[in-house]
Amino acid sequence: MGCFGKSLAGPGYVILNTIRVLNVISLLAVIAACSVMLVKTFVVSKFFFFDACGHVVKAIIAGFLIFTEIPLFRSYLARNWPLFSRDSGFVMLGVTMILLGNAILGNLNKEATSQESLGLAFWRIVIASGIVVIVMGFVNILSSYVFRDTKIGLNARQVRSHGAVAEQKVVSGDSTRKSFRKSFHLGRKDNLPSYYSNSVYSRSNSTRSEKAGSPLRGLQISNPTYNNSEQFSKYSGSPEVATPNLAHHPAMYSNRV
Repeated sequence: MGCFGKSLAGPGYVILNTIRVLNVISLLAVIAACSVMLVKTFVVSKFFFFDACGHVVKAIIAGFLIFTEIPLFRSYLARNWPLFSRDSGFVMLGVTMILLGNAILGNLNKEATSQESLGLAFWRIVIASGIVVIVMGFVNILSSYVFRDTKIGLNARQVRSHGAVAEQKVVSGDSTRKSFRKSFHLGRKDNLPSYYSNSVYSRSNSTRSEKAGSPLRGLQISNPTYNNSEQFSKYSGSPEVATPNLAHHPAMYSNRV
């Protein structure tokens, strides 16, 4: 879309979904070719275990790519396989398909998977699946660059899902994410307590109260408690102090002087 303008978004929906169908068909052909080579490897070759493991791995990878092309489990792909999710293009898909096709065509040089061992019909299945999946890999890479718009963050997979309204979906999604992030940060700023500000506030209040000389509010001091009664037992038997007789005080004789 960056090369041909916004008018390609509508036809891009049809083109990319057609490519999706062709991707699934080519990957199913890969699974069929791996199954044929797996059976022939057990029959012809004596050291069949490692070749068989290679064919099984290629079939599993092809099945996984079919899984990514089906519009299901999008959240799982976004969490665990982001390069195959709706936020990425088809570059990784195309590269993987090219590697699969190269691995399949490379097996034709072996005795167990040669034309004489497989037969003409099965050999054609193998070579056709390898060629088709390589071609579709390059088609996916090319379409990923054609149907994207880097200015607004639009990729080919989003065009395939939404068509002509893909741009509005991307813009609205970006605005929603930005507003959510802004509200999240504001909520954290307003709701979470700040221990630094509380400590500074408490210290400033205590300093003001000390300067003003006002007593601390809510401060209660308990009466002294006498837990050790033997400590003051020696003073319990002391005689009481008698009040002196005021008649003998010098002030009473002031008139005589």
